[in-house]
Amino acid sequence: MLDPVRWIDDDGRVYDKFEDCDDIFSGKLRLIDQTLLPVELKYLQTDKPEEIFDFIKRLVVRGAPAIGCAAALGLAASSKHFDSADRASFLRDLEKISSFLASSRPTAVNLFWALNRCADACRKSELSSPASLRKLLLKEALSILEEDIDMCRAIGNYGSALLENDFGVLTHCNAGALATGDYGTALSPVYVAHEKGIKLRVYSDETRPLLQGSRLTAWELDRAGVDVTTICDNMAAQLMKEGKVNIVIVGADRVAANGDAANKIGTYGVAILAKYHKIPFYVAIPYSTVDSSLKDGSLIPIEQRHRDEVARGFGKVTAPDTVKIYNPAFDVTPNELITGFITERGIIEAPFLGKL
Repeated sequence: MLDPVRWIDDDGRVYDKFEDCDDIFSGKLRLIDQTLLPVELKYLQTDKPEEIFDFIKRLVVRGAPAIGCAAALGLAASSKHFDSADRASFLRDLEKISSFLASSRPTAVNLFWALNRCADACRKSELSSPASLRKLLLKEALSILEEDIDMCRAIGNYGSALLENDFGVLTHCNAGALATGDYGTALSPVYVAHEKGIKLRVYSDETRPLLQGSRLTAWELDRAGVDVTTICDNMAAQLMKEGKVNIVIVGADRVAANGDAANKIGTYGVAILAKYHKIPFYVAIPYSTVDSSLKDGSLIPIEQRHRDEVARGFGKVTAPDTVKIYNPAFDVTPNELITGFITERGIIEAPFLGKL
């Protein structure tokens, strides 16, 4: 399985558990550069906060759980550069870098959750030396990664019970191994079912404008030996009409308390199509994706991306320079269109209020 987000020491050894680290004072954040896929599989590593910010901002790493893991490990890696002589100055530096990394993207709640969890661990501890606080910071970050790996497997175990032989599974964007620390969220049930010998046909929406479905989802499923077919986004309705889709499983970057779910732009439309064709529509998420402070999806901030992603897709001019471009990165699917949530604690069926 892919390891898109990991801790790597100065000797090149890769870790996902704190207990296995030989030298906790060396090391960097290592990421797969997803902007190069499917043409090239390349790993980047850094301990510089400016580069970590850039990697999150321009989608070198993407997917809510993976962003959270990357931010936490990036915070731990960059802490070696803190000019801290005591506990107070370490915590000031920690707050500064944490706030900086949190400003990289506005929608994925895992980003803020992971950074806050790491900072809280240091603030609530009684440790005094910068060295001991940095050790705690790395331990907390690797705990987030380890928990994410376990979470992925649990989601897969629960979600695979929804899948049967010869099922057609439609997914949108990428919520697989590349978007998390391990099996993924929406793709985890597929991977677990595949391991059990259940034969599936996966249809991956290309996911305009950055094509995460064709560049990433199709690439990783094909690499794992799963039967996958990529379709243009506007082909999903015809596919459903032909009876080729038995279930839709997508991920989410933030879920409000009532079950409204923000995911990659285009998900809302897929949910409407699934409702019309009476196809179950599931959202696979860890509980960390739920933002219980927001009563409904209207309060979820939606990131607006650069016009060139639409007007100059992958370097080719695809729209006149004189026209305006609207490019939201996400849309919000109302809870009434969602059949259920597949979580690491089980499947939650509608209605969702009070259950999330």
